[in-house]
Amino acid sequence: MEALIKEKLSKLMEYLGYLTTLKETPLETFAADFKARGAAERYMHMAIETVIDIGNEIISALQLRRPERYRDIPHILAEAGVIPSDFADEIAKMIGFRNLLVHDYAAIDRALEHEFLQTRLVDFKKFMKYIIEWLKTRPFKG
Repeated sequence: MEALIKEKLSKLMEYLGYLTTLKETPLETFAADFKARGAAERYMHMAIETVIDIGNEIISALQLRRPERYRDIPHILAEAGVIPSDFADEIAKMIGFRNLLVHDYAAIDRALEHEFLQTRLVDFKKFMKYIIEWLKTRPFKG
């Protein structure tokens, strides 16, 4: 399980690298460039899905309560001491943004997507840091 989580963290780092490159795109260019928007949407979605996958792996490995919806995952991780409680709220918001990407993609506000790129990428870095720290203190057996 630890190897799987580390592999997912590696993919998350890859997606974050792509998103960081897109972050440099000014809003006007971003809004007009379908390739930049499409790439940003896809990598945001994949990065958030990876956060969800990592959370689910930890929940399963620790035999924690099952989430009823994706937004429950960060709160369950916080209850187990994997991530801080206040940070769980931020990850839950990120998962909410994923729902926009997946279900309301036709109505997504380009400025909102661009704002996500400008302000929320740090949350992925924090998440990775918390998971890596947690893995060091509570490695999986088997």
